[in-house]
Amino acid sequence: MSDLTRDQIVHLAQLAHLNLNDEELSRVADELDQIVDSVARVQEIATDDVYATSHPIALANVFRADVVRGVLSQDAALAGAPEAEDGRFKVPAILDEDDQ
Repeated sequence: MSDLTRDQIVHLAQLAHLNLNDEELSRVADELDQIVDSVARVQEIATDDVYATSHPIALANVFRADVVRGVLSQDAALAGAPEAEDGRFKVPAILDEDDQ
């Protein structure tokens, strides 16, 4: 059983901006007791030799060499475009003239 008092639970409810009636306060008190007891049991486990982890399996990024290779010409890049104008992709306007 945890050492939370009714006043502490009322205070926590106020901090969370919760308006709880007496029945709700009793239910929340029981739930908080279970949570605090569960955390206390977990803290009892000997973990001195267990390192904190953010992921259960070690991760490694796989990078390839950043090598410049052949690039598309402007004509080749625009070849698959639905519309092109003045050597650029032509797309529908998303802003009104006044918004620019």
